[in-house]
Amino acid sequence: MNVLFVCVRNAGRSQMAEALFTRAAEGRHEARSAGSDPAEQVHPEVVEVMPELAGRIPHRLDTADVEWADLVVTMGCGDACPVLPGKRYLDWELEDPAGRPAEEVRAIRDEIERRVNALVSNMKRPGKEVDSDREEAPA
Repeated sequence: MNVLFVCVRNAGRSQMAEALFTRAAEGRHEARSAGSDPAEQVHPEVVEVMPELAGRIPHRLDTADVEWADLVVTMGCGDACPVLPGKRYLDWELEDPAGRPAEEVRAIRDEIERRVNALVSNMKRPGKEVDSDREEAPA
């Protein structure tokens, strides 16, 4: 399964989610991340908590990203996230880590990791559908 994580800046939540999903999926699924209005770099406070994200360049969301994905997980990008027919969507309400102290960024990361692990666990079960907060876009 291909999973796309989307937030506004692609400099915090979606970058963390992509990295955590890639680790949890152990090669069984693929992930990408993007932002509706990407930043120049990953937020420094996020890199402090997840140094493996240093040097990543935020990516602008485009239709090809959504077409690639089987599941799109949005995190605060609102109407800027394209909705394509036949795609599955989850909307995760999460605080933006930008400008927050390391302790709060760790708490956000830990919540993302909890949700990512639950998502990957659901994907491991044969015939188990991924629960979603948003309806599937009509075909």
